[in-house]
Amino acid sequence: MTLNNCTIIGITGGIASGKSTLTNMLRKKGYIVIDADSISRDVTKIGKPSYYEIIEHFGYEILLEDKSIDRKLLGKLIFENLQLREELNGIVHSRVFEELQLLINKYCNDNEIIFIDIPLLFETIEVAKSFGLIFDEIWVVYVDNDIQLKRLMSRDDITKEEALLKIKSQMSLDEKAKIANRVLYNNGKLNELENDLEQILSKLR
Repeated sequence: MTLNNCTIIGITGGIASGKSTLTNMLRKKGYIVIDADSISRDVTKIGKPSYYEIIEHFGYEILLEDKSIDRKLLGKLIFENLQLREELNGIVHSRVFEELQLLINKYCNDNEIIFIDIPLLFETIEVAKSFGLIFDEIWVVYVDNDIQLKRLMSRDDITKEEALLKIKSQMSLDEKAKIANRVLYNNGKLNELENDLEQILSKLR
């Protein structure tokens, strides 16, 4: 647990596994969910320190006409190049975890449980620890490989090859499931996922 008097639960998974579906369910139940992706977008907005660091590293070619970062282009670059992906993560992740800790401090006293949605949680766990962020539990939203592939192709309107490249750029869901405290399966209907969630929450309460 962090120095705060509340339970910190990390939610992670793989691309198109259904993390947003789960966190939306939690929000509807009244829980605080902090979205690391949202923070990542915020710290790379025009005028923010990470914005200038990214331009310095990747060049002005990654900017749109309004001078904001072309996240789609940047994403394509890093998914195709491990070194560039690690360099971008080095720029952004520390600022994201710094903001996360500030938000935890803000919400913790009024909430017994805080959920944090972090897509690359296991990959960045040491960075999290360096900012004093310790998770009481880590939950993984799991989906079978074939379903994940179909969902990603449909969601992003991309080819099978492009989808596989994105999936393979992350730690596999099987690996994440092995080291998670809890695994929620998202292969079937939404009510099945919600029932699983409710059973886990009832134990936490």
